[in-house]
Amino acid sequence: MTSSSMSEIAQVINVARSSADADIVVGGGYDDSHGYFVDPTVIETRDPNFRLMRDEIFGPVVTTYVYDEKRWTETLDLVDKTAPYGLTGAVFSEDRAALDEAQSALRYAAGNFYVNDKPTGAVVGQQPFGGARASGTNDKAGSMWNLIRWVSPRTIKETFTPPHDYRYPFLES
Repeated sequence: MTSSSMSEIAQVINVARSSADADIVVGGGYDDSHGYFVDPTVIETRDPNFRLMRDEIFGPVVTTYVYDEKRWTETLDLVDKTAPYGLTGAVFSEDRAALDEAQSALRYAAGNFYVNDKPTGAVVGQQPFGGARASGTNDKAGSMWNLIRWVSPRTIKETFTPPHDYRYPFLES
């Protein structure tokens, strides 16, 4: 972590600390006296449009929003439209219909979509790892698709016996 990234994460934690719409559930500490350390931090917000629900934060900070289970479909729509990013998402449920609905509704919300699994398992070169929307182009390091992004195919046809007539021989019969 660098000084500037720690400063950005500290600012995020301070936004939550000073907001009437958020609580720090665990963590919230940071220290730059010996390197740069940020406590793993969980923030709960009561506002689904809270800034930290939309911002991409690169540090040990996660913001949660507890939704009303009677508003499942509206919540899926909220998740889909909250942020311009779409790197990773996860849904946990024992209800197969709810999982199917979530997979359909969130098809563009995450390049990596986990079902009943932790959303941190992508391993470069072993699992496809891609983003959606502002999180990337689906071609990450270690993937053959990354190479394809940087090359353009070029086709070369060479005939060693040049034609002596413009007509195709099979058309003569």
